[in-house]
Amino acid sequence: MRYIQLATQCVQQIESGQLELHAKMPSLRKFKQLHNVSMTTALNCYQHLESLGWLVAKPQSGYYVAQQSPLMNPSSRPSFVSFTSSITKPQLPAIYNPFVDPCPLGIARYDPALIPVDKLQGSFRRAMKRQGNHLSHYPAPQGEPVLRESLSDHFKRIDFHFSAEDCVITHGCMDAIRSAIEITTEEGDAVAISSPCFSGLLELLGVMKRRVVEIPSVQEGIDLDQLQKQMHLGSIKAGLFCTSHMNPQGPSMTPLQKQRLIELATHYKIPIIEDDVYLELGYKKVLPLPAKHWDTEGYILWCGSISKTIAAGYRLGWCLPGRYLQAYLQQRLFANQGITSPLQFAIADFIQRGDYLNHLKKIRLHLDQQTLQFTTYLQKNLPLNSKISQPAGGFVLWIEVDNLNTFRLRKLAVEKQLDVRIGESFSTLGLYKHCFRLNIGFKISASEIELKLKQLITLVNTCSKE
Repeated sequence: MRYIQLATQCVQQIESGQLELHAKMPSLRKFKQLHNVSMTTALNCYQHLESLGWLVAKPQSGYYVAQQSPLMNPSSRPSFVSFTSSITKPQLPAIYNPFVDPCPLGIARYDPALIPVDKLQGSFRRAMKRQGNHLSHYPAPQGEPVLRESLSDHFKRIDFHFSAEDCVITHGCMDAIRSAIEITTEEGDAVAISSPCFSGLLELLGVMKRRVVEIPSVQEGIDLDQLQKQMHLGSIKAGLFCTSHMNPQGPSMTPLQKQRLIELATHYKIPIIEDDVYLELGYKKVLPLPAKHWDTEGYILWCGSISKTIAAGYRLGWCLPGRYLQAYLQQRLFANQGITSPLQFAIADFIQRGDYLNHLKKIRLHLDQQTLQFTTYLQKNLPLNSKISQPAGGFVLWIEVDNLNTFRLRKLAVEKQLDVRIGESFSTLGLYKHCFRLNIGFKISASEIELKLKQLITLVNTCSKE
C-alpha cells in the first residue's frame, strides 16, 4: 500500500539522519502535496509511523520525529562472543515433536497469504503447455536450460553475472549444500562455520558425520583472522558460511570481508560453500553481492533457493559449483534423477514474466515493516535491557535477555505447544544460553500470532527471573 511505502521512506530518512531526532515533520497538507497523494494516505502514513514509535503527535502543533531506531545504538544489540576456535562435533538433530506447532514463531517463513498463488498458477498452466511432449522425458540432471538461463538473466539485475552452463538445479538450498559438502569433504573432516550458525546446517553436518570449527561472528561478518589461522594449520577441509543476512544474528559480510574470504580460499585452495538463501530478502534498495561475485578461481560453491523467497513447499534451489562442477554433476547423477520438470518450467515462466521481481519487492517491504513492528513490540514487553538484533534482511530476530534460562524456556514452550529456537541450538560450544531466535514473517496484528507471541513473552519474563 502507498502509505506503507511512504512510511518506509520516512524511516530510512530517520535512520540516515536526514530527519533528525525531535524534528518537525511537514504538515499533512504539505506532505500530501510533496508526494502527490490523498489526505487520507498522508494521514495513514503518519499514524502508521506513530503506531511504530517513529513519530509523536503534539496537539495543535503537528507530528515530530520521536526517536531514531533504538537498534542503531550498539549497546542495544546482542553482543558478539569472542573465543578461540577449535574442532568440535555437532550433535545429531532431536527427534521431531509433531505436537509442537512449527510456525509461526519458530521456522523462518512468511505469511502464506503473501504467496502470489494466482500468478504461480498461471505460470504452471503455461509451463504445462510449453513442455508438450517433453513431459514424457526424464528431467535433465543439471536442470532444465530454460530455468538456468532465467536465473542467469535474473541475477544480472544486481550485477551478478554467471553462465547458465555453470548452474546446477537442486531440491532446495539444503540439498545444494549437502551435495557441496559431499564432494569437498569426507566423514570426519572439519568444516568451518560461523558462530552462531543456523541450527539446520549444524544438524546436517552432524548427520553427515562431519566435525566443525566455529568461527566467531563480528559486526562486519566473521573473524577472518581466526579462519585464516585454521586454514594455515590445515584444521579444516572446507568452509560453510551464510554471507548475506546471516542466520540467526542478521549481519551481512561486508564487500571487503567477502573479497578477503575469496583470497583466503584461493591462497589455501580450500573450498567455501556459500549459503545465500536470504540474499534477495534485503530491506534496502541495493542488495548485497554474493562472495561468488569476486571468485575468479572457482573455490566458492554458491547455493541459493526460492524456498524463502516464494514458497518452502516448492523445494527448488541451485548451485554454482565453480571448479567443482564436474564432481558436483557426477554426485547429483548418482544421488537423484533430476528435479521435476513442470516445476522448473513454471518457475522459469514466473521469473521471465517479471512476476518474481515484483513479488520480491512486495516481500522486502513486508519484512522491513515486520522488523519495525516486532522490534517496537518486543522492546515494550521483554525484560528491561533485552537486546534485539538489527537485521538488514531475512525473517528472523536474534534476542539476548539477561539471566534467561533457555532450557526452562524450551521446556515450558513445548508444554504450551509453542515453537521457539533457543541459542544453544546454534552452537556446539555451549554458547548463547541466554539467547533465542524469533521468526518475524507473520503480522503481529493477526490474532493467533499475537496470542502466541504474548504467551512466549510471558515465558521469557518468567524464565529470566528464576
